[in-house]
Amino acid sequence: MQNLDPTVVLRSARGPDGDSLASLAQLDSQRPLAGDVLLAEQDGELVAALAGDRVIADPFRPTADVVALLRVRAGRARQDRGHRVRVRVPRLRAA
Repeated sequence: MQNLDPTVVLRSARGPDGDSLASLAQLDSQRPLAGDVLLAEQDGELVAALAGDRVIADPFRPTADVVALLRVRAGRARQDRGHRVRVRVPRLRAA
């Protein structure tokens, strides 16, 4: 029986991930990614990866949600590297 709520892990690519990334790129008919690569794994299998604006993903799986998670995580990483974000907090008034 297929897991209806698969575990998704987002992490930075490491050296040993090179072969898996190359296989995923070939499966997606794209060039392999280079530079800082963020990976998405579902139940231990690489299903998508992001580097800059380029994405590769398994075309035989529904990966739109996973790619969206990668983009959100990549955006947060850029913010954490020095871009400050202002958040406006409304003042609470006593009734």
